[in-house]
Amino acid sequence: MSRHQRPIALSLLAATLLLTACKPDEEEEDNGGGGGTPVQTTPYTLEIPANMPPMTIPADNPMTVEGVTLGRFLFYEERLSGNNTQSCASCHAPQFAFSDHGLQFSVGIDGIAGDRNSMALQNLGWEQRFFWDGRATSLEEQILQPVENPIEMHEQWPNAVAKLQADPGYQGLFADAFGGSIDKYKAAKAIAQFLRTMISGNSRFDQFQRGEIQPTIDEGLGILLTQQEGGDPSLGLGGQWGADCFHCHPHGGALFTDGIMRNNGLDSQFTDLGLGGVTGLPQDMGVFKVPTLRNVALSAPYMHDGRFATLEEVIDHYDSGGHPSTTISPFMKFTQGGLQLTPEKKAQLLAFLNMLTDMDFVNDPDFQDPGTP
Repeated sequence: MSRHQRPIALSLLAATLLLTACKPDEEEEDNGGGGGTPVQTTPYTLEIPANMPPMTIPADNPMTVEGVTLGRFLFYEERLSGNNTQSCASCHAPQFAFSDHGLQFSVGIDGIAGDRNSMALQNLGWEQRFFWDGRATSLEEQILQPVENPIEMHEQWPNAVAKLQADPGYQGLFADAFGGSIDKYKAAKAIAQFLRTMISGNSRFDQFQRGEIQPTIDEGLGILLTQQEGGDPSLGLGGQWGADCFHCHPHGGALFTDGIMRNNGLDSQFTDLGLGGVTGLPQDMGVFKVPTLRNVALSAPYMHDGRFATLEEVIDHYDSGGHPSTTISPFMKFTQGGLQLTPEKKAQLLAFLNMLTDMDFVNDPDFQDPGTP
């Protein structure tokens, strides 16, 4: 049994009985009840690194060994796409921190490129908003969308479910995890369970936080820069000639994102409205999710539209202060004059960002393609 699958004692097992519900599209949602048949599953205990907070699991989707196993198969399942050639993993490859092969925009099954960069997948169990524009508020909700997206997997869920129902392997996996028939809601729940196991917490920075190693001189100075305010100290406004990173990418909890939707000064005029395209509110225009910095050295290119090919370009953007606009984050305080980071400080920041790479995570065998169900 792998280090991620440590079921608790048999005495703690509980059968789950949930009622079925009809959905508007007449697709059955059988969340484990199996039409009245209890399903006995094995609780899955997440192994959370000591320097990271507990993860809150939705009450209606408890972690089980059977659910995680099913979710892993579904994450790599190409039959969820219209022409059976593309899976979730097609745009979220392990070696790139589960982002898309260094591409600016992912290409769907019909050869059409999207208009946003594929986000890295890691530590999603702590996130509150999903997609660059934050339109989904749970993993389960997020997972349902790419399958039917006409640019991405371009399939209808009833068709995808029919393909899964025709496979005896999936019949058994769904029965073990949820009981009853196969439907899209249970598929989404299973993938969400798998994604919650994908915890990155063994980078050099994590090892430093746990007292296992000491950073190099450049890494240590880079850490310090991220925690210091930008600006000239002589102005009396609290400036420390720092990099001003900690407001949006705090180290606390080791997640390296505040989870907030912000405008980080990429543009003064917006071709992609971000959250504003979802809400229609003026204050949300050009606002996007703050991504984690974890494994950022593996997930180029950067920003919602992949406009920056390298971390050096990202650092230069923030050093410039960004472009002013009506919705720019108040933490982007240096649109006039910039941060004025020296080349040495930029190199130290780069050393810190590389310190967040977790090769144990990207190479973890529990996250790789499991093959045929």
